[in-house]
Amino acid sequence: MEIEIATIGGYEEVGRQMTAVRAGEDIVIFDMGLNLSKVLIHDDVETESMHSLDLIDMGAIPDDRVMSELEGDVRAIVPTHGHLDHIAAIPKLAHRYDAPIVATPFTIELVKQQIQGESKFDVGNELVKMEAGETMPIGDSGALDLEFVNVAHSIIDAINPVLHTPEGAVVYGLDKRLDHDPVLGDPIDMDRFAEIGREGEGVLCYIEDCTNAGQKGRTPSESVARDHLHDVMTSVADYDGGIVATTFSSHVARVKSLVEFAREMGREPVLLGRSMEQYAGTAERLDFVNFPGDLGMYGHRKSVDRTFKRIMEEGKDQYLPIVTGHQGEPRAMLTRMARGETPYEFDDGDKVIFSASVIPEPTNEGQRYQAETLLRMQGARIFDDIHVSGHLSEEGHYEMLRTLQPQHVIPAHQNMKGFSPYVDLADSQGYELGRDLHVTRNGNTIQLVE
Repeated sequence: MEIEIATIGGYEEVGRQMTAVRAGEDIVIFDMGLNLSKVLIHDDVETESMHSLDLIDMGAIPDDRVMSELEGDVRAIVPTHGHLDHIAAIPKLAHRYDAPIVATPFTIELVKQQIQGESKFDVGNELVKMEAGETMPIGDSGALDLEFVNVAHSIIDAINPVLHTPEGAVVYGLDKRLDHDPVLGDPIDMDRFAEIGREGEGVLCYIEDCTNAGQKGRTPSESVARDHLHDVMTSVADYDGGIVATTFSSHVARVKSLVEFAREMGREPVLLGRSMEQYAGTAERLDFVNFPGDLGMYGHRKSVDRTFKRIMEEGKDQYLPIVTGHQGEPRAMLTRMARGETPYEFDDGDKVIFSASVIPEPTNEGQRYQAETLLRMQGARIFDDIHVSGHLSEEGHYEMLRTLQPQHVIPAHQNMKGFSPYVDLADSQGYELGRDLHVTRNGNTIQLVE
């Protein structure tokens, strides 16, 4: 059976992920994501009303025209998790393919919300929920199966999909860490990865996220980040002024920790910002997390400002606002607060806790610098980088290669500079560039089996 990989997006940047695997006459697409930095550099861009071709020209979503070169039918579109760089192009591209969107329950709910917000295209693809650990047949030949393997990432309900073919398994391995003690959800299923490496023809191809391949050691568990956060919040528990916290809205486990620690400090937590309300509310509705029944979640700007007014009237020492804006995004809550555009007022010595790292991309770095500078100008004290990554570091990559023993490896989720550490790492494990280690670019195809 012919096996071909189309590397459509995410092979020249971190963002707009999209990969297609053709096995015989059947095709499975993994991810359809957005490169948010290409949107943020434009003022007042509303992607919901834009045409896909304009977004492709901006470099914001994958250019999927290479799909016309693949001889086969798309059988499934499979987003791996709910981050925007993996799902936010679905409303713009999925309608082109007569195929269901297959994902875990939390991811499907986030995809549904993305589709509901779309105003340019009518996206009628069937939405199919599949749990981690489950398998479904692909195509009519009976030779292909799609499996979801549970992984740990900085968002709940994440998986690595595996396409089982007669030539071996294709493992799409983006966005995970080797977390055996997560705060929410199950640990990464390394036992299943090991079984896949030993079954049948083994692993034909492993497509790997190279984000932290140049960082020594291993990525700590989310439980380590929770302990660090608890230590920081305990150190400021006696402060009688304002304390504000921000983190990734999609990081429900981190939000859960912030809520619990706020209560421990005797402060009332409140979630503020549209995406904070969206992710936390969806996770609670699907029973992935149990927040206190009286926890306030407000996304609409008027509701947020009313909450800020109440905080100022009743006393900042009574509350812990948990807000959007960890990257200094121009329209996020923390940035509005820093610019003085909300009723919340900072005083000298007030604390701002960034339970997030800066995404290493010039747009994000510039926005975060500006937001922190504005906060300091108002007298705020910054607690920075209380976080652990959601991606594998060097030792995690070694372990995955040892576990899967793939015949071919394709680095992804980076640019050419970012691929370099992973190429060196894979080379040390016996892989050779151009033979079984394939560094590629967006829009290319790789023939693995003819």
